[in-house]
Amino acid sequence: MHALIKNFIQSERLPASFVAVAQDYYLPLSEQVAGWHLEVDAPLGVAINGGQGTGKSTLARLMSVYLSEQYGLRTIVLPLDDFYKTKAERLELGLSVHPLLATRGVPGTHDLKIGMECARICLGYEKKSITIPRFEKETDDRAPHDRWYTVDAPFDIVILEGWCVSAKAEADSAMETPINDLELDEDSKGIWRSYVNTMLREQYQAFFKLFAKTVLLRAPSFESIVGWRKKQEYKLREKLLSSGGLAGFSGLMSDAAIERFVMHYERLTRWMLSEMPSRADACLYLNEEHGVDRLMVKNND
Repeated sequence: MHALIKNFIQSERLPASFVAVAQDYYLPLSEQVAGWHLEVDAPLGVAINGGQGTGKSTLARLMSVYLSEQYGLRTIVLPLDDFYKTKAERLELGLSVHPLLATRGVPGTHDLKIGMECARICLGYEKKSITIPRFEKETDDRAPHDRWYTVDAPFDIVILEGWCVSAKAEADSAMETPINDLELDEDSKGIWRSYVNTMLREQYQAFFKLFAKTVLLRAPSFESIVGWRKKQEYKLREKLLSSGGLAGFSGLMSDAAIERFVMHYERLTRWMLSEMPSRADACLYLNEEHGVDRLMVKNND
């Protein structure tokens, strides 16, 4: 087992400290997923929810590798990010509904038709191959079709990972009061946040229901997520400086820019931190040091 973790750390360029997290939490959680699959004896959809920087992508990839190598299960990871609408579609949404919808991230900025088709086929609702899109964050747009990838369905385990997967809508009355400067200054009438909440309630639930189990990576607070996002930016800056690639690169964000960006996610993130732990099938509680304090699995007996 140590060899699997060691190889994963090398391939993902993770710190040596990841060994303890993997052994104590990620692999036991993967064992739980294997047990869930055994119970249903059919393709199983697993949703992994976590705020920015919580490690959901890393968990999803390790879980996929472990279930494949240890149990011979066919697994696939579907990042929710790959189902964003194109830049042109989001710009049009910004013009027709509200300017803030031009920024990717919130419910309403994903192409659910493509997402549901990919998920349903991967889960065996239709037995055929499927071509899955990729989203390029460096261009803020969907990759050209020749860079999509084709897989043969179905799979035993289909993992959907994303910051808002399995989220539920808030009460409409919660939309009345802005929660940050972005909402106060750029959404004073509540059009954007109400649209996002309505989309989450009316359009996203059918997609999320395809995934029978939900795993939550719960950050200690929204403020910790903001701090982790800034650290990601600092590390990227250091990497570019050390490689001489910083000159001419305009993609880095200042602290102020990061703070504004995460305000797009703040309302729903705070709501999920409060509401989701009680109903998630498994919850990894993170600490301020970005480690894991405990794993809780719901007993459905």
